[in-house]
Amino acid sequence: MTTNVLHFLEQGRKDPDKLPKNERQHGFKEIYRAFVQEEAVSQSERCISCGNPYCSWKCPVHNDIPGWLNLAAKGKLFEAAELCHETNSLPEVCGRVCPQDRLCEGACTLNTGFGAVTIGSMEKWIVDNAFAQGWRPNLSHVVDTGKRVAIVGAGPAGLSCADVLARYGVKAVVYDRYDEIGGLLTFGIPEFKLEKRVMRQRREIFESMGIEFVLNCEVGKDVSFEKLQKEFDAVFLGLGTYKPVFGGFPGEEAKGVYAALDFLIGNIRHLHEMPAGDYPFIDLKDKRVIVLGGGDTAMDCVRTAVRQGATEVSCVYRRDEASMPGSRREVSNAKEEGVNFVWQRQPLAIESAANGITGVRVKNTETGIEEVLAADAVVIAFGYRASPPDWLKKLGVTLNDKELVVVGGSSPFQSSVTGIYAGGDMVRGADLVVNAVAEGRQAAKSIIKQLGV
Repeated sequence: MTTNVLHFLEQGRKDPDKLPKNERQHGFKEIYRAFVQEEAVSQSERCISCGNPYCSWKCPVHNDIPGWLNLAAKGKLFEAAELCHETNSLPEVCGRVCPQDRLCEGACTLNTGFGAVTIGSMEKWIVDNAFAQGWRPNLSHVVDTGKRVAIVGAGPAGLSCADVLARYGVKAVVYDRYDEIGGLLTFGIPEFKLEKRVMRQRREIFESMGIEFVLNCEVGKDVSFEKLQKEFDAVFLGLGTYKPVFGGFPGEEAKGVYAALDFLIGNIRHLHEMPAGDYPFIDLKDKRVIVLGGGDTAMDCVRTAVRQGATEVSCVYRRDEASMPGSRREVSNAKEEGVNFVWQRQPLAIESAANGITGVRVKNTETGIEEVLAADAVVIAFGYRASPPDWLKKLGVTLNDKELVVVGGSSPFQSSVTGIYAGGDMVRGADLVVNAVAEGRQAAKSIIKQLGV
């Protein structure tokens, strides 16, 4: 380890190498290779350990980023992994899918001209390697309190809530209608960003902590919510947002128009030979594909369509590139993989003929000129809204005009019904994974306090 505080002048920022473009275009493996030990140490040493670390403040879970970078630079891998988990229940996931360029790395002091520290890649490297070498959370000091909490939804908010509860001796039982944990981490985010082995490993770790998962179980259908209320001391809801947002223009109901999540979930279930259920496989091979939208979900769709073998893939966005809400890194990756970007185009209608879709009529938002962009298939990625189940409404849980759960009355993250808590997307609307992690953890602490643990 160097003691040179100006190491960042000698060693520039280096991101992990990527798989070759032709390999990326035809496969669903994660595209970034892992750092080797020497690279990881050298990149960690670039951190100047600011007295008031902006990276930590910008991070929604307020990771002690300088702390675990320093430990990694000293070769104290297990200690670094322990520190990662003090603030984040899914650090190996956030290291892969967070838009670090908009969060911690964007706030890094060195980002002013020297190249931000590779925080996300280091977070992934620390936790992956610690797990590979046998590190696991140590709960030997935890005393069972006898308290039990039911968690509905095994997405990032629910998993993070369960993680914190387990560390305080509260039994967490997680219910989910899918056959694996993770929610959209497993079934929505493509494997070129997050391989599913990561979530399988995380499930094994959570189960070793005493967290119980009841999968293929839909609350309100396979088990009543009233039963959960009766058998548990509190309930946390982390159901996410799955209802697609449409543009309200003609042709959206035409055959060949798909919602983003329907496309992504169907593809993942197909690749893993899982029963399709409500998400049949949508094959875009040999088609001209247009994806409407400019966020990270849109980037997931265009890059998936490339890998499926579409003849042409275009992302059509109503504003300019600088205004896109998603990660700049994902836009860059999409460009490298052959995606076309059409800026300043407002969709007006999806046009079709007897044999299917023919294109999307758009208006140039700068000139006002209309044109038709040819397409055989259209994927709409305008975002998602909450779709609370009927049983939630019958319980008297207060929702706002967007059907999001209103929380924060007598106890943080508690709903209008005593003992029912909520967090993540069903409270804040569709948002980043790390924000769901943060809210799940905060809700757990509120439950713990309310239970007197």
